[in-house]
Amino acid sequence: MTARFRITLGQLNPTVGDLAGNADLARDTWAKGKEAGADLVALPEMFLTGYNAQDLVMKRAFQLDVMTHINALAADCADGPALAIGAPWAEGTELFNAYLILKGGKIASRMLKHHLPNETVFDEVRIFDSGPLGGPYSVGNTRIGSPICEDAWHEDVAETLAETGAEFLLVPNGSPYYRGKFETRLNHMVARVIETELPLIYLNMVGGQDDQVFDGASFGLNPGAKLAFQMPVFDSTVAHIDLEQGTEGWRIVDGEKAPQPDQYEQDYRVMVQGLRDYMRKTGFKKVLLGMSGGIDSALVATIAADALGPQNVRCVMLPSEYTSQSSLDDAQACATALGCQYDYVPIAQSRAAITDTLAPIFDGTEPDLTEENIQSRLRGLLLMAMSNKFGEMLLTTGNKSEVAVGYATIYGDMAGGYNPIKDLYKMRVFETCRWRNNNHRDWMMGPKGAVVPDNIITKAPSAELRDDQKDSDSLPDYPVLDAILGILVDADGSVADCVAAGFDRDVAKKVEHLIYISEYKRFQSAPGPRLTKGAFWLDRRYPIANRWRDPS
Repeated sequence: MTARFRITLGQLNPTVGDLAGNADLARDTWAKGKEAGADLVALPEMFLTGYNAQDLVMKRAFQLDVMTHINALAADCADGPALAIGAPWAEGTELFNAYLILKGGKIASRMLKHHLPNETVFDEVRIFDSGPLGGPYSVGNTRIGSPICEDAWHEDVAETLAETGAEFLLVPNGSPYYRGKFETRLNHMVARVIETELPLIYLNMVGGQDDQVFDGASFGLNPGAKLAFQMPVFDSTVAHIDLEQGTEGWRIVDGEKAPQPDQYEQDYRVMVQGLRDYMRKTGFKKVLLGMSGGIDSALVATIAADALGPQNVRCVMLPSEYTSQSSLDDAQACATALGCQYDYVPIAQSRAAITDTLAPIFDGTEPDLTEENIQSRLRGLLLMAMSNKFGEMLLTTGNKSEVAVGYATIYGDMAGGYNPIKDLYKMRVFETCRWRNNNHRDWMMGPKGAVVPDNIITKAPSAELRDDQKDSDSLPDYPVLDAILGILVDADGSVADCVAAGFDRDVAKKVEHLIYISEYKRFQSAPGPRLTKGAFWLDRRYPIANRWRDPS
């Protein structure tokens, strides 16, 4: 008779700091595993606390609360399968990123993370102590090795586990999305399978946490690097995975292999999921945004409708005398197509009152950018007043191209609690609108069909703060700007790299200058979902006061 080992995998969405809620998710998954006859129920890295909990895990009261919940979980899950769950674990003066195996009412084993990531959004070296290289743990007569997330990106942990008797590898992860991340993960895990000749199960969490969105896509590999199963991207899923033991050891039984969506769909899902979870985890139910008739606010409104349902989205048009009839028509058409509430709040009278108030102080000066920014800041004031009155979170609508070069008004159109398109360059905004018009998925709560009017996509972008204004009056054309930003920001390249790519040096230097002098704006900007490894926040940390410029 062939030996079998069943693992119940919880690819789930924890909430940072909600120890009781996350523990309840663990109990529910354990109960499903028990009912399915599982030998082991497994949850991702740092599941009990949520991830990335940052400095919260260093708070002693929090650590003690974690231990209380772990002990309660162990007691509640004593009669049935073992439960593997990620949590911070304090031992004396040291704090570890741990994977705890609960069996028989107690903590039976502790795996301690050895390799601590210290780049991009991670600074675990500052928070955790490095655990020693260790051996596998036993569940029944089966020995399992669990490299924790980053540990599986290096050879030594998996090799040590294999050499000390591990029969297969179970890798718990809190691995956030960036474009192309799945292929990177898969390549690393294939290397571990080839080196150890052991089956490997990669378990990742899902859900949004501030700027990071975890995309799931958990999978299993058999020796020979053959894909045995793959769970869906982004979806909370509980799966029962079987391994069979033969003459060559354990092998994962083939299961369902969920398809991998293309990059535009994955990016869009990240923006939707990021907003949806940010709202749920911070307690907001509804949003509002300034609807300008331009493509950025149209896309943000669409993301909001898909994330929360159109009934929970308020679109507000705040026209001045510079707002074109086309923008008025386009804004209303988009809000109507989405099924969102549309409010019309003209600002000309209010702007005139502010101009009159400032007239004695501004006497003798010429109108300039100051007067243009008053319009934007007035809109921010009015939108924030509505946010306060109705309890709706204000969304800001600046794309990554604008955020990069400061083409936005601080305390004006930058006002807001969350920015769904913060890491999306302008040219991808256009393509994303086209993609959404042609595609609808069951995780979208907005209507099917072309919700962004074609005129919004095809017209020249303008802030409409003065007569006949175009974005190209102040910036290089967006195809050029985005390409230069891709070199200077995403690739962390130089002006010389821009010139080598065929761009004018003076243009590249201007863009570089704008990036650096806009740091103070980004420091005060709303968070938004991370789509790339060059996102503005934890991926890219620069000083505000900085006089260095690239001499090349």
